[in-house]
Amino acid sequence: MLKGQIAVTAVRPTSPVIGGGDTVPPAAPGNLRVTAVSDTSVTLAWSVSTDNVGVAGYRIRRFVGGTATPVGSAAASVTTFTVTGLAASTSYTFDVQALDTAGGVSMPSSEVVAATSAGGSSTVNVALDRPVTASSYTQSYVPGNAVDGNVDTYWESANSTFPQWLQVDLGSAMGVGRVVLTLPPAVAWAARSQTVSVQGSIDGASFGLLLGSVACAFDPASGNTATLTLPAGTATRHVRLVFTANTGWPAGQVSEFRVFGAA
Repeated sequence: MLKGQIAVTAVRPTSPVIGGGDTVPPAAPGNLRVTAVSDTSVTLAWSVSTDNVGVAGYRIRRFVGGTATPVGSAAASVTTFTVTGLAASTSYTFDVQALDTAGGVSMPSSEVVAATSAGGSSTVNVALDRPVTASSYTQSYVPGNAVDGNVDTYWESANSTFPQWLQVDLGSAMGVGRVVLTLPPAVAWAARSQTVSVQGSIDGASFGLLLGSVACAFDPASGNTATLTLPAGTATRHVRLVFTANTGWPAGQVSEFRVFGAA
């Protein structure tokens, strides 16, 4: 360097630092499961996803021809979704993804397969000759009498001990619209009222309430029949009647336990 010159040190330019956004996707939702089915819908539930910033919501997908197609979404605080518009007696495969506030998408959850139920007939008694059980019975008044198609035979529970129950297995989950109960039509059966609620189960182990307690009036002058109408969209395989009172005799009593699909 010559006298009088100023030393200049080269400085390597640095790349500009761009403000970094969230690049970490949420964790995949866990424990995807089916909680209810009907002939036209499937209800799914899953465990909450986590994210380093925040989960914004969930995307529900159905597989069509091997391709996952979005069928709905849920808010971050919601971990259940009902897929509607499905065909009866058909199997479907679903998964769920989580989305974060930066637009990140998680890996899909494990897949779950659900089969919609058959559409129950509104005119055919689907409980006829089906397997039936009860909490108890007296003498020869066995549970099978309630589904044999003969109104002159009947089931009667143990006396003076409520609650009692009578349960039929329809064979597969289906849409159920009403339950019709009868007692023998003979005039020897005086008019009475039985307090009954209806429970349902898909697996025969876990039961939910389909219809709360109702006072069912039976009168031989009008056929000794009572009809219980269930909420729209009820789908179940096992239908259970729970008896808590009877003004005519201290037991649950049914000659025919009929189950029909929604009209």
